[in-house]
Amino acid sequence: MNPVLADIYSTILPSAPFVIAAYALLWVALLVFVLMIMRGIKKSEAQVVVLEEALEDLKEKQA
Repeated sequence: MNPVLADIYSTILPSAPFVIAAYALLWVALLVFVLMIMRGIKKSEAQVVVLEEALEDLKEKQA
């Protein structure tokens, strides 16, 4: 192997586990964030349905 490449690989490879862990942590954090946002959207949709039903009930009572 080329001595220059051997020197580069000896510098880069020891830090590879930290880079892999950082990327894995980033993906996990992104997944958790997306799941939290989806959960919030589902709650908001449920609240909109309840409000629409209450509004229709009010309209029926007024008519």
